[in-house]
Amino acid sequence: MSNIIFELPPLPYYVTIGQTTYEAGNQHPNRRNIGIFDLLIVTDGCLYIGEDDKHWEVGPGQSLLLLPDRYHYSTGPCQMETAFYWIHFDYSGTYRESNEEDYSLPIRHAWSNPYKLKLPQYTILSNFPRIERLLLQLLEYSNQSGSISYWKTQQHFMELIRCVVGEGATTPSTKSVLNLAEQTEAYLRSHFQENLNNETLSRALNYHPNYIVRCMKDIYKCTPMEYLLQYRIEQAKLLLIKTEWSVADIGAHVGFQYTPYFSSCFKRHTGLNPLAFRKLHAD
Repeated sequence: MSNIIFELPPLPYYVTIGQTTYEAGNQHPNRRNIGIFDLLIVTDGCLYIGEDDKHWEVGPGQSLLLLPDRYHYSTGPCQMETAFYWIHFDYSGTYRESNEEDYSLPIRHAWSNPYKLKLPQYTILSNFPRIERLLLQLLEYSNQSGSISYWKTQQHFMELIRCVVGEGATTPSTKSVLNLAEQTEAYLRSHFQENLNNETLSRALNYHPNYIVRCMKDIYKCTPMEYLLQYRIEQAKLLLIKTEWSVADIGAHVGFQYTPYFSSCFKRHTGLNPLAFRKLHAD
């Protein structure tokens, strides 16, 4: 399955929505480089759509995302009356197409958001009633103006995207791995000042330590202790920039028992010792 990966931030930005009905024999227009994302959600009939070398038959309760820099064309006329919603949205960030079932996440650094939005290009919408209610609300707001309408449309659009993203999803086994990895991450971030090890995590999360390590490697590409060390370094960076605390106090605050070991780890990860890092970012 093909996914469109959006690097965040920024978030996709809603532009407009419409509803179209084709009689039997009509077809979707051919277009090239329209400069905006076009999300099609079919309610009745079937659309026959191509994008470059890909072809889809999009039936009721199914969605298709057409990309802004591609050639879109009809692969055949509608064989029956066909109704669909189209949602145009913009995105000023970086996106790419991926056919990989990769649900890995990078380590969450202290001041960055590494999460990606993975939107399936084509999918069957199992929660279609919920999605159709959101579409009707967006259509209603499109006829209104003012700041209240603006915020409501953006809110409902992001909820719509969240619903479609949920359809792209994971197998049960992958989902369980992802859930445990995220639980482990949350625990490490909440308890990073404490003396933690794999056995501590095992007792806290009620899973075998080897399984926790495997899940973290699958999702974050590192062991729990590697994640913990990196997260402590990120927290130390913030304190070096935002406070005048001593290096020893910062090291102790983020979970290092010995200042020389903290300084050594910090330099290994950043290329600078803590004082040099502070001086580099001083006003």
